[in-house]
Amino acid sequence: MEARRLSLLPASMRARSTLIIGSACLIFLAIIGAGIDFLVTDRIEAGVFRDAQRTATNWVGSMAPGQIPRPAPEGRIDLLQLVDDHGRVVMASPAAAGRPPLGTIRPPKDNRIQDGTVCRPGGGCVMFTVIRLPPLDTSEIFGGESHFVYSGTTQPSILAGHRLELVTTTGVLLASALVAWGNWWVGGRALRPVAAIRATMADITVSDLSMRVPEPPGRTEYALLARTANQTLARLEEAVRQQRRFASTTSHELRTPLTGLRARLEEAVLYPGDVDPRQTIRDALTLTQRLETIVEDLLVLARLRSGIPAQHEPVDLAMLVREAIATLPADGVPICVRAQGDITVHGNRVQLVRVLDNLLANARRHAHGKVEVTVGRQGDRAVVAVTDDGDGIAHQDRERVFERFVRLEDGRRREPGGSGLGLAISRDIAHGHDGTLRVEDSPRGARFVLDLPLMDLGDSSPPTSGDPPGVAGFGALPQTPAWRA
Repeated sequence: MEARRLSLLPASMRARSTLIIGSACLIFLAIIGAGIDFLVTDRIEAGVFRDAQRTATNWVGSMAPGQIPRPAPEGRIDLLQLVDDHGRVVMASPAAAGRPPLGTIRPPKDNRIQDGTVCRPGGGCVMFTVIRLPPLDTSEIFGGESHFVYSGTTQPSILAGHRLELVTTTGVLLASALVAWGNWWVGGRALRPVAAIRATMADITVSDLSMRVPEPPGRTEYALLARTANQTLARLEEAVRQQRRFASTTSHELRTPLTGLRARLEEAVLYPGDVDPRQTIRDALTLTQRLETIVEDLLVLARLRSGIPAQHEPVDLAMLVREAIATLPADGVPICVRAQGDITVHGNRVQLVRVLDNLLANARRHAHGKVEVTVGRQGDRAVVAVTDDGDGIAHQDRERVFERFVRLEDGRRREPGGSGLGLAISRDIAHGHDGTLRVEDSPRGARFVLDLPLMDLGDSSPPTSGDPPGVAGFGALPQTPAWRA
C-alpha cells in the first residue's frame, strides 16, 4: 500500500516539491478563503438586517391610532410593507407596492423581531426583517388584529448567485497556481547546478577521467557536492592511472622471466643434441621460482591494497626482531641489536615479521661489514631502525625504492631474482598499522625506520645523548646486551 501511494508521486524532485507545496498552499488558502467568505457574508447580512430593523422600528414608532404614515425608505432599505394576520399587504413603500408579502414569517409574541431571506424564481433574493407590532399598538390601532412590518432590500450582488464564493475560489486557485509556479521556477534555478553536474558526469568515461564537474561559488550544498565529486574523480583518475601503470609494469616484469623460460625450452626442443637437459631444467626451475615469487608478492600486495582487515594482537617488537634475526642464515653479515624493553604494539604478527624480514635481508645484502638494529620508543610511538654500513641510497631514490618493481642497479646486481615488491609491501603493511616506513639520513649506509603506534604508552624517558638518531629513551631503562646473529 505504501509503495503504491509513493508511486503516484512524480519521479522528479522538482515536480514532487511543486506538487506538495502547491497542494499544501491550496488547502491552506482554501481554509482562509472559507473563513473570509463566512466573515464577509456575516458582516454584510448583519449590516442589512441592522438597517432593516432600524427602518422598521422607526416606521412602527410613527404609527398612531387613526394615522398610519406612508413608509419612507431609509438608505438602502427601500422595501417596506405592513401585512395583516391574513397575509394581505395593507400599506407598502413605492418599491414594494404591488408585490406580495416579502415573507411568510410570523414572529410569535415572545420573539417579535426576526430576520429572513427569501428567493423567488426570476425575482432574485430579498433580505428582510419582520417586526410583530406590540400588543398595545395592535389593540389601539388595529382593534386587536395582529399586524407585521416587513423591512428589507434586494440581496447585495456580492452575495447573489454565489459570487463571493466564485471570487474567493478564483483567488485561491490563482494564488496556489502562482505559488506552485514560483516553486517550480525557484526549484529549476536551484537544481540547475545538479543538472550541470549530472550532464558532466554522464560524459565522463573510463577512457577519459580528466573532466571535472562545474563548481558553483560559495559553500552551498551544491558547491560542496561538486567539490566532493571532483575530489572523488581526481582520486579515481589517480587510482586508474596507478592501476594502468601497475598492469603495464606487472606485464613487463612477468614477460621477462616467461620469455627466458620459453627461450630455454625452445632451445632444448630445437637443438636436443647441443643442449644439456639437466641444465635446461635447472634454468627453468630458477625462472619458475622467480615467477612464483612475483605472483606471491603481487597477491600479498593486492590483499593489502584491498583493505581486507587482518587479525591484530599485542606484539613485542623486541622479541619479534630477535625471532626474525634467528631465522636468517648464519653465514651472512653480523647483526647487532639494541632493544629497549616493553615495546608492545597492536598489529598482525605475520605481516610485521614480513616487514622485518625484508628490511633485514636488504640491509644484509648491501652491508659491507655489519648491520645495526635498534628498537625503542619515541613519545607514544615504537621505532625500529635498521642501519647498514653499505654504500647507502641516493637522496633522489629514497622514495623510488618503495615503488612497485623498482630495483636500483646495485640491488639487481646483488639479487638478480628479486621481485622488486618487498619494500612496497613493507610500506603498505606499515600504513595498514597506522605507521610509516621511510629512509632517513645516516653517516654511512642506508637507514630504514619503521614507526608504529605503541599499544600501551606508559612512561617514556627523555632521550639521552647516547641514543641513536630517531630512537629515544635507551639510556633510561635497562638495556639488553648487544648481540650478533
